[in-house]
Amino acid sequence: MRKYWLAALFGLAGASANAQEIEGKMDLYTIGISSLEGEDVNFKSFEGKKILFVNVASKCGFTPQYKGLQELHSKYKEKLVVIGVPCNQFGGQEPGTSEEIQSFCEKNYGVDFLITEKIKVKGPEQHPLYQFLTKKENNGKQSSSVKWNFHKYLVDEKGNLVKSFSSMTKPLSTDITRLL
Repeated sequence: MRKYWLAALFGLAGASANAQEIEGKMDLYTIGISSLEGEDVNFKSFEGKKILFVNVASKCGFTPQYKGLQELHSKYKEKLVVIGVPCNQFGGQEPGTSEEIQSFCEKNYGVDFLITEKIKVKGPEQHPLYQFLTKKENNGKQSSSVKWNFHKYLVDEKGNLVKSFSSMTKPLSTDITRLL
């Protein structure tokens, strides 16, 4: 997993070296990422549940969506995993360290869902997770771009992209909940 991430980070040809490709697309379950605490996150352990990935930031007008994300996590935890993915690429609105991000989320919103390490969700250093989520050739469904913080991606129980939602879509919106 790390070999793929390093290859993608440095833009090496054949970056899918260690990420399995199924029917010409990347396999979400082979992508490596760490939690805020530095522990490896194994997406395969979430197989059988839907996953909602959200690029998050602590100093954004959409930051109050943390409350809705926590409610979504609590209400649907038997069939949904919510994963916050900190990113500082939009207005520098997530400048904090891992410890500061964790503290902010717990103190202000009671967040207990998984939050990953801070990554890049666009551009030449785009993390493989977002290469999967945003590129049709990698996810087999659709191409999209992350335009701001709190953009959401829903993945099904088998690791297939279902749909993306703009920052304006609230976590408890029927646009999301009807797909759970």
